Amino acid sequence: MCKFERVLRVVVGVLIIAGIWYFYASWWALLGLVPLITGLVGFCPIHRMIGKQSCPFKKK
Repeated sequence: MCKFERVLRVVVGVLIIAGIWYFYASWWALLGLVPLITGLVGFCPIHRMIGKQSCPFKKK
């Protein structure tokens, strides 16, 4: 993943967790862990399965 996509995933993950927890105080906030973890780790298994390469400068 490109640096921009990683940062975007981390921000979106944190917003999902904070927003759902603040407004609903529900376990559904844990859905935000998916983009958060993939952004922190830099690996998305769905990209690998479909063969998508989000960063055009890196080779497979």
